Amino acid sequence: MARTKEFDPDVALQAAVELFHARGYEATSMADLVDRLGIGRASLYATFGSKHELYLRAMDRYAESTGAATVAELSGDGPPLAAVRGLVRRFAAEATAGEQRLLGCLVTNTAAELGPHDSQAARRVERSWEEIETLLHSALVRARARGELPADRDPRALARMLLVLLQGIRVTGKVSQDPARVRDAAEQALTLLD
Repeated sequence: MARTKEFDPDVALQAAVELFHARGYEATSMADLVDRLGIGRASLYATFGSKHELYLRAMDRYAESTGAATVAELSGDGPPLAAVRGLVRRFAAEATAGEQRLLGCLVTNTAAELGPHDSQAARRVERSWEEIETLLHSALVRARARGELPADRDPRALARMLLVLLQGIRVTGKVSQDPARVRDAAEQALTLLD
C-alpha cells in the first residue's frame, strides 16, 4: 500500500524557491533542502527528482509569480509610458532597499551562476527575459500610438535596452553601497523615453 504524502508539495516548492533565491544553486546542499523543506531525502527525490530538477521547478515558480506582477504592471488600463517608468523605478527601489537588495532576482542570479554552462537554466532565463522584453515592447508600442512616446523612438530597441538595464540594476544593487548609482542610472535611461 502506497504511503500518502505527509507534506504539501506546493509549500515545499515555495520553501525551495526561497532557499535557492537566498543562497543560489551551488551553495544549497541537499541537506539544506531537507532541513528547510522539512521532508526526508527520499520524499524530496520522489516528489521533485534531483536537486537540479527541483531548482528548475523553483525557477519556474519564481518566474511565474514575478512575471504575473510584471504583466499586471505593464498591461493595465493606465498610460503605458507611466507604467514602463514605474517598472524601472520599482526595480531601482527594490535593488537599493533592505534584504531584497541582497537577494537580487533569482532569474538574474541564475543567469550569472548557471547560464554559461547549464542549458536548461539558460533557457528559463531567456524565456523570462523574452517575456519582459515583449511586455515592455507592447507597452512602448501603445505609448507611441497614444503620442506618449515620440514617433522616432524604436519600441523594440528601447524594450531591449530597458531589459538589459533592469538586469544590470539587479546585479549592481546586490553589491553597490551607493543607492544613487542605481537610481541615477535608471533615471538617465528613462530620459530616452522623452
